[in-house]
Amino acid sequence: MASNENALIEIEGLYQIFGPNAEKVLPKVKAGASKDEVLAETGHTVGLQDINLAIDKGEIFVIMGLSGSGKSTLIRHFNRLIDPTAGKIKVNGDDIMTLPMKELTQFRRHKMSMVFQHFGLLPHRTVIENVGYGLSIKGLKRSEWEDKAKEWLDTVGLAGYEEQYPSQLSGGQQQRVGLARALCTDAEILLMDEAFSALDPLIRYDMQSQLIELQENLHKTIIFITHDLDEALRLGDRIAVLKDGKLVQVGKPVDIILNPADDYVRAFAKDVNRARALFVKNVMSPALPMCSSDNIEDLKLQLNEHGVAFRKIDDGVFEACTEIDSNDNAVWLAVASLKRNQLLQDILPTMLESKQPLPVIDKSQQLCGYLSHKALAKMLQLPHQTEAA
Repeated sequence: MASNENALIEIEGLYQIFGPNAEKVLPKVKAGASKDEVLAETGHTVGLQDINLAIDKGEIFVIMGLSGSGKSTLIRHFNRLIDPTAGKIKVNGDDIMTLPMKELTQFRRHKMSMVFQHFGLLPHRTVIENVGYGLSIKGLKRSEWEDKAKEWLDTVGLAGYEEQYPSQLSGGQQQRVGLARALCTDAEILLMDEAFSALDPLIRYDMQSQLIELQENLHKTIIFITHDLDEALRLGDRIAVLKDGKLVQVGKPVDIILNPADDYVRAFAKDVNRARALFVKNVMSPALPMCSSDNIEDLKLQLNEHGVAFRKIDDGVFEACTEIDSNDNAVWLAVASLKRNQLLQDILPTMLESKQPLPVIDKSQQLCGYLSHKALAKMLQLPHQTEAA
């Protein structure tokens, strides 16, 4: 696999075979024997088969699949809780498979944090002690980490719960403690294994919203495991789909919805309510057709390329031009702005009221793209149903 300059994490030729003679079984797997064949002939279980991935710095990368697909096995390779039968795991270009135990321990403490499905909190420690645990095992005294732990508790909405114990909290609150604990270590990479799956739907949605909001400020590299496509679409900058230990598709949410690689992915995608599952950022054009001068020829070039040009009136406030009148004058109209993380269902009324493509702004109120009616219609149209002959 060619090296990706933007990648923080690279997985190359990763295999995981469970059984006493995995090394001897490996050639059979590499030769193409199926999972069932290997189990029947050797008694070994193929967990992962030839996984190749590049995960970029600062993205939420979702790994999804049904139970038994290998997703939880895969995430445990990132910090070497499980060592592969074969393959390389690179972080910042360094192969962590070569790290001796002392350096691996330091790597786990400083580079990666993990949030578990069932919270993984220490029941005999208070909330504040749980949040600060990662720093305490690095050798910091309580006086050195306590203020930071309190800040993270406040960030996740649990200020005032410092001296409670996990058993006194609801499931959603316990998961917020787990998230605060992971963030408190300042690790660059966050591993989240089915982190919200044990929560009630409404609480789960709130936790997803909180993670999205936190990521707007933190820009962590987050690897998130789920079996739920709606969750994957909501959270993921990119999504990897696993089946029987094999990687069947990697792509942006739009790719998974519009261009499923096979019937397995298609089955996931066919019943998705796209308006409720996808965001403006998933559908917008990332181009920035800003008009920076009054030159009519420059404007015509923008219109020819994008069909629209914008000019900034104030932070988050724009005018749009889609036509030039018979006197060679630009026709500028005030337009509403959309936000990157708005659901499509929430922006439909605004889009229907406008005849122009609308600007999309980021958290800093700056233009980060635009959304056209054509792109929105293409995304929301029902997929064609084809019958087998």
